[in-house]
Amino acid sequence: MLIGFSVGNYRSFKDVVTLSMVAAEDANGNDELDKNNVFKVNQQFSLLKSAAIYGANASGKSNLILAFNFMRRFVMNSAKLQITDKIDVEPFRLSTETVDKPSFFEIVFQLKNKTYRYGFEVTQKRVVSEWLFCTPRSRETKIFNRQGDKIEYSKNIEQGNILRGLTKKNTLFLSLAAQFNNSLAVEIVSWFSHLGVVSGLDVELLKAITLEHLSNRQDLIDDVTKLIKKLDLSIDNLNLETETRKISLDSLPQDLPDVVRNIISHSSGEIKSATIKTYHPKYDSTGKMIELEIFDMDKHESDGTKKILALSAPILDTLQRGEVLVIDELDARLHPLMTRSIIELFNSQKTNPKNAQLIFTTHDINLLSHKFLRRDQIWFTEKNHQGATDLYSLVEFADINNNNTFEKDYIQGRYGAIPFIGDLSTIIGN
Repeated sequence: MLIGFSVGNYRSFKDVVTLSMVAAEDANGNDELDKNNVFKVNQQFSLLKSAAIYGANASGKSNLILAFNFMRRFVMNSAKLQITDKIDVEPFRLSTETVDKPSFFEIVFQLKNKTYRYGFEVTQKRVVSEWLFCTPRSRETKIFNRQGDKIEYSKNIEQGNILRGLTKKNTLFLSLAAQFNNSLAVEIVSWFSHLGVVSGLDVELLKAITLEHLSNRQDLIDDVTKLIKKLDLSIDNLNLETETRKISLDSLPQDLPDVVRNIISHSSGEIKSATIKTYHPKYDSTGKMIELEIFDMDKHESDGTKKILALSAPILDTLQRGEVLVIDELDARLHPLMTRSIIELFNSQKTNPKNAQLIFTTHDINLLSHKFLRRDQIWFTEKNHQGATDLYSLVEFADINNNNTFEKDYIQGRYGAIPFIGDLSTIIGN
């Protein structure tokens, strides 16, 4: 369960901003939304099942998703870096104050009924600081704290002295501890590995993720088929077809990345490929269905259908496991009712009993309704005149309540986070 995520001095974020999934006490007067869109963690707080992020083009929405993805990848892979490797972090470049300062990342989450706060500061050359704290009940305790090469740790870190000596300047202590099978570190890195971060514009990558999910789970294929039928895409059934091909290493292109070449080499030159076949009903002249026509998804389906199919497995897998899914440009290529239906899967006690969470960026103003989203579920990104992104929630506007028309107010600029477009008539001469 995600409680909050903070980032600073990264891409368009100059100052530290925080996306909070903690439900505000006075964010809504709609009992139905309070029941479906929120879940209680303990007596102290409740969490949101979804959060929508709005903003103009180039306002920083996607940079927030990239920040999630950077933190996830660095936690999972930093132990593999060589001492000479650079950290692929990008600080805020439009200020002399930040260029040489570290980027900040922190995440707060629930795991096995305990709250963890983990974060780090990094430059392209080194990890400047790193910390992990745990709140088992009400008091936060230190698991470890790192400042440069100095690392202090509690008894939860077995073989701490050995790990401290092996930690490189560009490696996270947490990642190294997990590599050496420290039980707590393994659990936390595993939590990061199950944090889904995807782009709604990269359908090919989404498709690859879906194929990976479906290749080992017939139950998920069945669930995806049910979902596709419910979404009225005129698809009666799905089938996953796999093919194993033998590839000679000598026949590979010279410019093929080494990582791909190594994968093929370690698989004895055998590569498995998979395609999704869709089955559509075929009718005779009387309107009677006579058979099912088989379509190749890549060749015959629309871009919107391809995206729905590609998103389906990550969405359903997240719901089934009660995990977190972060999607950039959720609504791209989708009908507004499709987008709404996906969000409703998360904002529901029936379809989301394990309290999975969805965070997404969107331009779909049809979702801006107090009957669909609480005010604390609606977030905005806006750049100031110096190019720095701010992140804020609708619940921060003290004068806004459910009597306001969120959609109309947003378009009129009451909440900011919209483009200010000049007079376009001046760009073409007479």
